[in-house]
Amino acid sequence: MPQSNTRETILKAASHIVQSDGILELTLEATAKLAGISKGGLLYHFPSKEDLIKGMVSHLIQSYIDNIKKGAEQDTLDKGKWTRSFIKETFNQGSSNQEMNAGLLAAVAYNPELLKPIQEAYSEWEMKIEDDGLDKTNATILRLAVDGLWFSELFGLAPLSDDLRENVFNKLIQFTKEV
Repeated sequence: MPQSNTRETILKAASHIVQSDGILELTLEATAKLAGISKGGLLYHFPSKEDLIKGMVSHLIQSYIDNIKKGAEQDTLDKGKWTRSFIKETFNQGSSNQEMNAGLLAAVAYNPELLKPIQEAYSEWEMKIEDDGLDKTNATILRLAVDGLWFSELFGLAPLSDDLRENVFNKLIQFTKEV
């Protein structure tokens, strides 16, 4: 099995454990077993539990960063493009990447310092959103609204129906073209 596929399998197994059994059940042994590899094989890729959680966070944030940047670059309307891209990718993360969101939960529970990469990315996005041609306060409110939805979904708080979720998404995008 290629190395990148093994890493991906390990990260998915770790995320599954956090999502289904809770952070306290995340161990290297349980992760290796679920991934179908030896503990030594897991240790080759992630020498410690902290490295495993760093990998979970890194995996989540890298695709998030890449997709937001790509979305902004492809947006044909310059005003509000970073805000729209952030909204779109955050909506996608909330609905399609529940498993990898477990990395954030694991980092918060294990060692909040492991959230540094996402904190740094958020600082950069906030600067881009504030300098996006929209009213700075309104753009920040839009970012916070979509973050609120993401965290609500992450923690299973009052989930929205698919129709309402889609309507909220469309309204937020519309606001980026009006504010």
